[in-house]
Amino acid sequence: MNGIYIHIPFCQSRCSYCDFFSTTSLHRQEAYIKAVCIELEERKNYLPSKKIDTIYIGGGTPSVLSTKLLQQLFTTIYKWYDLSELLECTIECNPDDINEQFLSSLKPLPINRISMGIQSFDDKELKCMNRRHNSQQAIQAVDQIVSTGYTNCSIDLIYGLPNQSKNTWINNLTTALSLPIKHLSAYHLTYEKGTPMYAQQDKAVSEETSCLFFELLHQYTKQAGMEAYEISNFCLPGYASKHNSNYWKNQPYLGVGAAAHSYNQKERSWNVASLNDYITGINQKSNVSQVEILSEDDKYNELILTSLRTKEGIENAKIAPAYINYFNQQCKKHLQNGTLQQSGTHTYLTEKGIFISDGIICDLMV
Repeated sequence: MNGIYIHIPFCQSRCSYCDFFSTTSLHRQEAYIKAVCIELEERKNYLPSKKIDTIYIGGGTPSVLSTKLLQQLFTTIYKWYDLSELLECTIECNPDDINEQFLSSLKPLPINRISMGIQSFDDKELKCMNRRHNSQQAIQAVDQIVSTGYTNCSIDLIYGLPNQSKNTWINNLTTALSLPIKHLSAYHLTYEKGTPMYAQQDKAVSEETSCLFFELLHQYTKQAGMEAYEISNFCLPGYASKHNSNYWKNQPYLGVGAAAHSYNQKERSWNVASLNDYITGINQKSNVSQVEILSEDDKYNELILTSLRTKEGIENAKIAPAYINYFNQQCKKHLQNGTLQQSGTHTYLTEKGIFISDGIICDLMV
């Protein structure tokens, strides 16, 4: 399967926790989309096939783009790629951008999945994160998306916020799961250096509380009929994110736009994280990316890092012969203490192991 990721770095305002590449300077959107379209054409042969299975438009905040710019983007994709068997096309949105006009503008496009960054249904937490919407707007946005016909709706939540209480987190979960969503992504807050939130590390919840929040996340999603198909991702049957699942299944993808990453199973590349340098470089036909050729160790580590996060785990047959003995040796203690389990074909985390997944992944990597 082949996927395309398009990074849209524009945001109306900057969230206090975010360290993704983005800018609140919106005046260069036309020049940026023009550059992205040029890159899409120039890199049309990067993937093994021009037949595209998934597209993901992320950010930043793609929902700030005008109808004209979104149409320009897809006109270019249709010209240089084969979308005849496109399975999933996702766009990320903010709740405050959702209105009848915006949703109508998506109708002529192949978008069939909307992922919305809500992060919390508590107004105090939203203010702490410098989000532009309130809880009521978020609820109304989900309802409007679904009533317009976009039934495949996903939302994001963040937990482990400064001084967050058990009751607040439960309220976030119950509110989210009462909505007509098919998918939920929930991430523990990371205090990234250089972000405004970094100054609030002294208010971070304890490790014990973080584990409790994670347990509650699994408990409430399970009760709602959602499957934990990846450590941070939950869905109703048949609604796993096809695009993100391809990342975890080691499938190739092309990333276009500033700071976007690409992978073709032999190398990784990433574009410059600068709006000006990206636009100028693309227009002058100069190199805007760096490339890393993957060693055999890198490929083995990639397999461990991506596969072990999923419900299915690692397909044992995909481990290169040179690493099998090492892998089996590193698995032993985790199998003995019940944090890993093996079937005939796969090695995967147990429910106990999910809580300490980072440590297990590190143990298995070279």
